[in-house]
Amino acid sequence: MAALRKKGEKICEANIPVLVCGPAGSGKEMLARWIHTHSASCSGPFVKVNCAAIPGRLLESELFGYEKGAFTGAHAAKPGRVEMAHKGTLFLDEIGELDLTLQSKLLHFVQDGQFSRIGDEGERSVETRLVCSTNRNLEQEIKAQRFRSDLFYRISVVQLRLPSLSERKEDIPVLAEYLRTAFEKEFAIKSEPFAMEILDYLQAQNWPGNVRELSNEIARHVLIGPDAVVAQRQPQQRSAGANNGTATKRTVPLKHIAKEAILDMERNVILEVLRNNQWNRRKAAQELKISYRALIYKIRDAELTQSAGSDAPVGQDVSGRLDRKSAAPAD
Repeated sequence: MAALRKKGEKICEANIPVLVCGPAGSGKEMLARWIHTHSASCSGPFVKVNCAAIPGRLLESELFGYEKGAFTGAHAAKPGRVEMAHKGTLFLDEIGELDLTLQSKLLHFVQDGQFSRIGDEGERSVETRLVCSTNRNLEQEIKAQRFRSDLFYRISVVQLRLPSLSERKEDIPVLAEYLRTAFEKEFAIKSEPFAMEILDYLQAQNWPGNVRELSNEIARHVLIGPDAVVAQRQPQQRSAGANNGTATKRTVPLKHIAKEAILDMERNVILEVLRNNQWNRRKAAQELKISYRALIYKIRDAELTQSAGSDAPVGQDVSGRLDRKSAAPAD
């Protein structure tokens, strides 16, 4: 990461296209924003386009805009993200998801900075810094004829590869502390510092979801407490086994233990908050700082019931499906 930062510092000031490669959740957008902040375009806007989330035809209008009457429903002219990024940075997230037709139009823009709105015969020009990201191997995509080689060479003047979190486990304690501080500010609460066994546990994980997955873990630590991290539960489990005289040689997957422990802690916290608010789920969601819909799903998944004698979980009907009437907010 130090070598990556050093390389990034060298190219920030030069207005050349940059391709950020790395697995999902590794922080490609964060790196793109860092490049923007340290570039000559930092006073301009940072405009992100999620190429994977917008269908092809709609993505073209999002990128380049359209003129009034260009298609049904185009009642007024609309500028695209490319125009919005003038004098700033245009970040094309997951560019490998673009279809070939749109790749051709994007190539024209990358070559000379000119483009046409949909339905417009004239061309427009903008000045913008282009940063693209992908979690795909674009060289393989070129061989499979799913990505244009000429576009690839235009957008990858400089390539920056972000490693997966499993490749940089020595960074986990620093990242965890940074995220803990950030979530304390976001949730406006104080949390306990990390104990050494918790940091050891975090470094022992593989983190297939990379920094994004670690971020979720730290958010649970801040919201629920240290018990949300399984490292502190292990001594208790070993002690319980010794007291029962049932020492076992069976290997239990640590990931499974972690998942079950976190879900159990989350269930207990939700149940306590619901009871404190007389099962008013709207107020409980506000106190937990999650959306009302998210709370309803968590109640359903945890099979929480308002009455100990009730057979059906809150938010479900007899068949187990989400009951929209019972999911309505309490008066």
